[in-house]
Amino acid sequence: MEALFEPAASQPAATVEPPPARFNFAAHLFELNASRAAKTAYIDDNGRTSYGELDERARRFATALRSLGVHPEERVLLVMLDSVALSVAFLGALYAGVVPVVANTLLTPADYVYMLTHSHARAVIASSALAANVTQAMESAEHDGCQLIVSTRASAAPESTPLAAPVFENLVEAAAPAVKHAATVCDDIAFWLYSSGSTGKPKGTVHTHANLYWTAELYAKPVLGIVESDVVFSAAKLFFAYGLGNALTFPLSVGATTVLMAERPTADAVFDRLTRHRPTVFYGVPTLYASMLVSPKLPAREEVAMRVCTSAGEALPREIGERFTKHFGCEILDGIGSTEMLHIFLSNRAGAVEYGTTGRPVPGYEVELRDERGHPVGDGEVGDLYIKGPSAALMYWCNREKSRATFLGEWIRSGDKYCRLPNGCYVYAGRSDDMLKVSGQYVSPVEVEMVLVQHDAVLEAAVVGVDHGGLVKTRAFVVLKSEFAASEILADELKAFVKDRLAPHKYPRDIVFVDDLPKTATGKIQRFKLRELS
Repeated sequence: MEALFEPAASQPAATVEPPPARFNFAAHLFELNASRAAKTAYIDDNGRTSYGELDERARRFATALRSLGVHPEERVLLVMLDSVALSVAFLGALYAGVVPVVANTLLTPADYVYMLTHSHARAVIASSALAANVTQAMESAEHDGCQLIVSTRASAAPESTPLAAPVFENLVEAAAPAVKHAATVCDDIAFWLYSSGSTGKPKGTVHTHANLYWTAELYAKPVLGIVESDVVFSAAKLFFAYGLGNALTFPLSVGATTVLMAERPTADAVFDRLTRHRPTVFYGVPTLYASMLVSPKLPAREEVAMRVCTSAGEALPREIGERFTKHFGCEILDGIGSTEMLHIFLSNRAGAVEYGTTGRPVPGYEVELRDERGHPVGDGEVGDLYIKGPSAALMYWCNREKSRATFLGEWIRSGDKYCRLPNGCYVYAGRSDDMLKVSGQYVSPVEVEMVLVQHDAVLEAAVVGVDHGGLVKTRAFVVLKSEFAASEILADELKAFVKDRLAPHKYPRDIVFVDDLPKTATGKIQRFKLRELS
């Protein structure tokens, strides 16, 4: 099948040298940064950690894993708040050839029961603030001698550590640094990330050592232009594929400094780090950018040092991007990635941002839009998004049905719908299972949402389809800015606002005002929960 763009235009990054056949990503990073031993690698809530300390602690943890009886290719579950301890655990496991499984920290004990059983983890490392949920899960899960290890690094209450559980930091301190890394190859399984599970059980997405390398070489260096002098801060957490690249893979690949934050990324918490540590690269999500802009505590341009920002997880509304750039003077590079592709494969570029679009393919990746029969669609037509690139995951662990539906030879079916403009930019049209057919015509909920948030009163909006006597009608759930009050007059005004800007059949028949929208931990709106309310 022919791609919808010229391959030469999409792959100038073919000049990037592939990693050697024998390749361990942790060892690769330690070698890259051997000359930066004294430089600060991480600033977390407890202080600073140098590159030399990060290297040593990770190699100590590799030894500790072996002493605990965890062997190469076995899994360890990481239920850890963002702190340098999580990076030490992740890199130490990679160094030892053990497979870290990074888990969402906002889940219930029942979710961790599933992950423990599904991954057959031999050990769980949990931040002490999360240890109670993990302990409860371990008591219910079927596991063969899984060990709990508790990290106190990100917690203000170390005394909450279960008495019987060894402390991660003590294990690291007591172990000798491993001298030799596991003899892994590029395609060896390196780590898992669980999908958000918004449409069912989370899927264990399996990635290799080389996948981390490729995201840094194809996106971080050429698109972000990340360099050693940068200070980076990601509001997206490390358990999110987006956050793992932002705060670990990318900065450590160039010797930059990373700011980590254990608490929730509220606007106030983000402002504190932006003004105190003055990061030059900031990674956010659309809902955060929206809440930042309406906050009375929004810092002035001269109080921050951001040179570039990124957004992912959901499409960034044009109005949000334009207002942010007007206020701070820096652009937001909106892009789309996925757990399956590990990071961003479609992105805007600095100096050529087109707000309202997701930009163009990242060099080194190919993109196609296909119809329901698998045929290419033309410019301006909505199609299913397929991606091909070297950072693609291998499979979903122990899930042949889902793997076969997603991993199609060299291509990955993303589950997203897009259309391509004549200028080569791609515009998000929603998830494949979110598209609505109203009056016999397709409606993209995202398109309607993008118009609603342009209204002065609207902070956020989500559109779903509801059944009206056997016919599908659109319903918009709207979060208002604090200075506006819900009313029937405002609801009618919003309907008219959409009618004036889109085809008549696309306006929302109902407007429901809500205090907030249900979201996954990665900031994606959970429309299925809104449909349940309808």
